[in-house]
Amino acid sequence: MSIDYGNLCSVILKQCFGETVQLVGDCLFAANARTLSNIAKTTKLSRREVSTALGILIKYQLINFQANEVNAFVAEYTLKREEILYILRYSRYVHLIQTMYGSVGAAIAEELLYSGSQTASNTLLKCMANNEITEKVETIRDTFFQMIRDNYLIKLPMLVTSETGEPDAVPKLHIEDYDLFNPPDIDLPTLAKIHNGALPATQLKDTGVFWQLNFKRFHQDFRDSLMISAVERKLGASAGECFKFILKQMYERTDPWQRQYSNPFTVVEVKQQVEKNSSNLDLLRHLEKYVALIADDSLHFIRKIGEMGGGQYVVDMAPAFESLALACIENVITERFGSKASRIFRVVRMKKYIEQEELQKEAMIPAKEAKLLSYSLFQEQFLQIKTIRKAGGGGTGPAKAFYLFYLKHKQITKMLLDICFKALYNDITRSNYEKNEHKRLIEKSQKLDSIVATMKERGESEEYIAEILETLTPPEREILDKVKNRIKTLSKAELSLDDTIFLLQMYIYHSAPTYVVATNKKSSSNQ
Repeated sequence: MSIDYGNLCSVILKQCFGETVQLVGDCLFAANARTLSNIAKTTKLSRREVSTALGILIKYQLINFQANEVNAFVAEYTLKREEILYILRYSRYVHLIQTMYGSVGAAIAEELLYSGSQTASNTLLKCMANNEITEKVETIRDTFFQMIRDNYLIKLPMLVTSETGEPDAVPKLHIEDYDLFNPPDIDLPTLAKIHNGALPATQLKDTGVFWQLNFKRFHQDFRDSLMISAVERKLGASAGECFKFILKQMYERTDPWQRQYSNPFTVVEVKQQVEKNSSNLDLLRHLEKYVALIADDSLHFIRKIGEMGGGQYVVDMAPAFESLALACIENVITERFGSKASRIFRVVRMKKYIEQEELQKEAMIPAKEAKLLSYSLFQEQFLQIKTIRKAGGGGTGPAKAFYLFYLKHKQITKMLLDICFKALYNDITRSNYEKNEHKRLIEKSQKLDSIVATMKERGESEEYIAEILETLTPPEREILDKVKNRIKTLSKAELSLDDTIFLLQMYIYHSAPTYVVATNKKSSSNQ
């Protein structure tokens, strides 16, 4: 992991959990694994402070722990570096759940996110105590179960006891794959009595069985949405809907996180999905043409592999995300260097290896400007130069070798990721600065809004409310508006940066080599 990503993780931990957890997180980020004593020595915190910070990180599933190989009585802690970034996506997770399950689902998701992990019964009790939730407890329970069936909630590993029946010195946690999405045993009458104060919470049946949001399932939806919207923008709404059903058919027999390409599917199978679930007559009438159109498109989202039964196709994740990532890189180059530089990049991408003179001809750019732009791209590491020595040449001058421009896709992607991490760190830091710098004014405005809302509920006159609002002077209101607009702009930039980071990470993931054999059964590895 890069230094920029380390800085980003540090500021996220500080913003969410405070300075103590930030120090412990920074310490763990700098090493593969550390013991409690080592963390306390490095951070100069007390063992109690370190233990509390580790407990918080464990509750939010941000670190792993296991027994030391030399001393089985000592635990070693490892930071889940990739998952710290998920904290910034909490609002997106809740929004997705709300669109699918309504306010009840959103309340369940919020409770699990902001508590880190929770038992099903305690989650339901918190939702019942929420004044904004008016649904019956049966509705809340059914929504919870439906989220489990759809794999948006996942059961956490449970404590493993030794042969003697006692837990080990360093606890071990384990869960079988088949048990990850088994619904819990919830006793509604007992819940109602606990909610009314007639019974203590110790009477719950599912004590010790914790649940959290299944982030991989959310990221699967984000990834699908990214691909579907790309098809829609290029080929139209019906083609986008066609690709949505292709993905749905793909998941029937393919692990959602299979790296490069899916198991084969046929047009007939996709047609069955469309007939059951779509009312788009245009899509039903021209389905085969839409599938062929997506297969022939330069995005390379699907690929034809046979002629049986109208032909078999596979969803090709690696070239699909390579196309999307390179389009993103081209946009960055256009913003930084202009459209002509982007044209040079595209020419090098198509030709793979090309000399300077041929490059300026293909790009149709004057020689002097083409040289300036191509070497600017080389200096910023968007282009690479390969030197090929001429046969029989003993000298080292420029006439004795060919110099070819080419691309290193993954290197460019990783470089852009680091730039995004740095920009996101700067964005969060600036937003925190604005909030701290104008903290008094923001608090005054919030307090005033609360008073006005209470006055409106009481039915106070408009003149009296206007008089109260005047306690915030025009200069203060002007400053407050500027601060709010600045924070809003920074929030939008944060969302945009996260979208770019997610796209680039998907490209790196799917372009990695894999040796896993695809299965023909529907996989439960949405976890």
